[in-house]
Amino acid sequence: MMNYEAVVIGTSMGGLEALRQLLAPLQRNFTLPIFIVQHRQATAEEYLTTFLNEHCVLAVKEAVSGEAIQAGTVYLAPADYHLLIEPNHTLSLSIDAKVNYCRPAIDVLFETAAEVYQTHLIGILLTGANHDGTAGLRKIKHHGGFTLVQQPSTAVAKIMPLTAIQAKVVDRVGTLAEIALFLNQLFPLKSS
Repeated sequence: MMNYEAVVIGTSMGGLEALRQLLAPLQRNFTLPIFIVQHRQATAEEYLTTFLNEHCVLAVKEAVSGEAIQAGTVYLAPADYHLLIEPNHTLSLSIDAKVNYCRPAIDVLFETAAEVYQTHLIGILLTGANHDGTAGLRKIKHHGGFTLVQQPSTAVAKIMPLTAIQAKVVDRVGTLAEIALFLNQLFPLKSS
């Protein structure tokens, strides 16, 4: 089995519930850091962090610029900031121009993570109503990482996963439950 070091997740319309369904089943022994871009209003409060912490056993927090990446932590891109992964395994935030009309943009996170983690990265694209994420998944595949998308028929908005599938940058398509199972299988529970 591949030795993965990080997971990046991108989502937009319908993402709140999709993230809950994907993160809630993850087990305490899941040690990879997870980085998430959820498209949201520039004025959005920290509701997303609070909500996901109520449903996830892993620690969920908003990313802080300069912060060292910790295992088993879920990092959310703050509203109106791009989230980037730096080569020294720290986080940075940017207010550079919007990408695909979005800030934070999924492609920015995916592309910087692909440069850092290369073959050790898992990229996941969920429900959404635009094309953000496809270029990022292409970069992840180019560097030898593994790419998954939500089954479009199960997405609130199918454009985002469907665009990635049509671009032929997807290694696996699955329901949220199937993607969560795939992630949990990376860290099987040990019997006592």
